[in-house]
Amino acid sequence: MSHPATYAVQLTDEITRQLVQLADHLSQLPPPQAAQVLARVLDPDTGVLGGVTHLVCTGSAFAKDAAERGTLPAVVWLALGRASNELGDIALDLDEHIDTLLNVGTQPTALTAKPPAPAPLVVRRRR
Repeated sequence: MSHPATYAVQLTDEITRQLVQLADHLSQLPPPQAAQVLARVLDPDTGVLGGVTHLVCTGSAFAKDAAERGTLPAVVWLALGRASNELGDIALDLDEHIDTLLNVGTQPTALTAKPPAPAPLVVRRRR
């Protein structure tokens, strides 16, 4: 049996590899499928973002204990605590848009040739 720390490091490397692979797939998906994948990724309860937030919260608890024992600087615990709070806030902000992403992913494709109007953020001025 391998040492648990070794397994955790290997698991971390594998998850990182899979996240890169997921991002590569996401960039190649048609918009409706990409929207559905994003909705699942951003789900604060069952998605990747929720999992990362939980992981950082767990890391913050570890850092607090280590800081109290003097084996880790308190600023590390404070930074992890701040990061977990910020990730939680981001997850809540994005949670508001999951239904929109799911709807984009389930809308039937229009048969008309008229493309959707661009959002004002992507409209370019011509000189």
